[in-house]
Amino acid sequence: MPKNIKKEVKKNKDISYTAKDFNSLRADLTTYARQHYGNKLIDFTENSVAGMFLDLAAYVGDNLSFYLDHQFNELSLETAVETRNLEALIRSAGVDISGASPAFVFAKLSFVIPATTFRGSRIVDKTFLPNVLSETKFTSQSGVNFFSLESVDFGELDVNGELVADVRVNRVKNGTILDFIVEREIPCSSAATETERFTLGSNPVPFRTLTLANTNIHEIQFVKDADGDEYYEVDSLSQDTVYKRMENNRQDRELVPSRLQIIPAPRRFVKSYSTATGKMSIRFGSGDEEIDDEDIIPDPSQHAVTLYGDRKTFTRVAIDPNSFLNNNTLGISPRATTISVKYTYGGGISHNISIGELVIITTLRTSFNSAVSPSSISEIRRSAIVVNDFPAYGGENEPSLEELRNIALLAKTQQKRVVTREDLLARVYNMPTNFGRVFRASVRDNPNNPFATQLHVISRNRAGMLVLSPDTLKENLSLYLSKFRLISDAVDVLDAKIINLGIKYTISVEPGTNKTSVLQSINNALKVYFKVEKFHIDQPINTGDVNNIILNTAGVISVISLKFLNKFDIEDGRIYSGERFSIARNLDKGLIFPDRGAIFEIRHPNDDIQGSVI
Repeated sequence: MPKNIKKEVKKNKDISYTAKDFNSLRADLTTYARQHYGNKLIDFTENSVAGMFLDLAAYVGDNLSFYLDHQFNELSLETAVETRNLEALIRSAGVDISGASPAFVFAKLSFVIPATTFRGSRIVDKTFLPNVLSETKFTSQSGVNFFSLESVDFGELDVNGELVADVRVNRVKNGTILDFIVEREIPCSSAATETERFTLGSNPVPFRTLTLANTNIHEIQFVKDADGDEYYEVDSLSQDTVYKRMENNRQDRELVPSRLQIIPAPRRFVKSYSTATGKMSIRFGSGDEEIDDEDIIPDPSQHAVTLYGDRKTFTRVAIDPNSFLNNNTLGISPRATTISVKYTYGGGISHNISIGELVIITTLRTSFNSAVSPSSISEIRRSAIVVNDFPAYGGENEPSLEELRNIALLAKTQQKRVVTREDLLARVYNMPTNFGRVFRASVRDNPNNPFATQLHVISRNRAGMLVLSPDTLKENLSLYLSKFRLISDAVDVLDAKIINLGIKYTISVEPGTNKTSVLQSINNALKVYFKVEKFHIDQPINTGDVNNIILNTAGVISVISLKFLNKFDIEDGRIYSGERFSIARNLDKGLIFPDRGAIFEIRHPNDDIQGSVI
């Protein structure tokens, strides 16, 4: 006779996975405990033992939920907050993290050169003309050092056989010219040059990393070992060839002074910049040049763990993935040598000196004709005078991580070329700092050419005020962008207009309120709102935001009047841009729109923001 077998049906427990914070987790756990353990536990208050365990479980769940969300956010460029993760995401987007950029200026250097008689006329004696070598050092009155970027020969002649330098008479005696002032412009940069040396041991170190001592490094000129072998900078260690500039010695050298040559780069390195320390590190490959390694792809059998006995009895073979990196595929790691690294560093907005500040010759490096006597050389060098007829521009402070994040968001979809407006802006802001840096840039379609784009740029001076970008910076930018643009596209680099504004407002305040204190609070809030760092080219002004700032200040009852004024030329001794702008014609629905390719600025906020109380 069959037996009746009683099967015990296990009741499914309802578990909620939607709770994430402490309070919701504790509430769900309390409901769960009352439902399934109510016959054993009665007291779930905070002071009970059961309440303690509920708090502990909710606390653990809350922490796990927080770190899970945090780790997920750190995977995205838009939401990452940790500096290390954000730097890695910015680099993966193709953005080169760099420090402050140097300023550029043309120094006008002059010498007093003796005269000589040629065919009855007094001319400059070309024998005494010097060659001013690169890295000649000049200093401004504010203490900023500038270094010449190239050697300038004062005896250089043009196609007509005349001196390229400007020449004017200096001294005349009894109708006879005694000497001349010979003057030339020398391109200079505020980037200083330094050479560091690192002594390495004989032990092989894969991916050896060296950290340079100075901050704000923007260009590594060379890396060499004690044997004179050069290590080349590459975008990634898998790149085994580089382009090198060679002097053109062919007959067409006047038209093409340099030529490119592709050379192998078994010795190479990559560089990385840390925003936390402001220092740059260089990393070499993992190979050893003393080991003969001709395999392009390593053989996995050479890296397998040695197994004894019948190998047929084993279904798997253990392989260390790291062992595949110990080859020359990713470049050679130096050892048992001294590495010399020459680089340029320094910069910042404070390097943008004004006209006439560069007046000190600190180190004058020259070479003369061997026929010139030492006494004449000393006399000519003593006569040297330097001055800058134009201000220095291009210097900018180190970009913040938020600025780099915004650049990376534009750059992460680009493919080493400029297709969209975002690609173009990303390339503009990602230009190497040794060429200078623009403060703001904006892209517009060219109304006269459907295949061209207008790129408006603007820079800042040492005081942080907007100024037109110098021609040298725009030329560098144009050349830099030319290798990324499509063949059928053109980019016109233009100056952005600077529209200077002023604000006048009238308010009523609560009785017994200190009027001066209220006005000062409003002015301080408006200064923060109108900081030039918060404005971009073509960005309008929302008059409603300005009105709210005034109304939300403690003690203000109402805004009686609010007026924007255009400041231009010179007013009460203060210098503004020359752009005239009509507020009324450009006001639409509470927004003040700038002209095409223009940017708003309150240049002198202490004087241009004025308030009154009635």
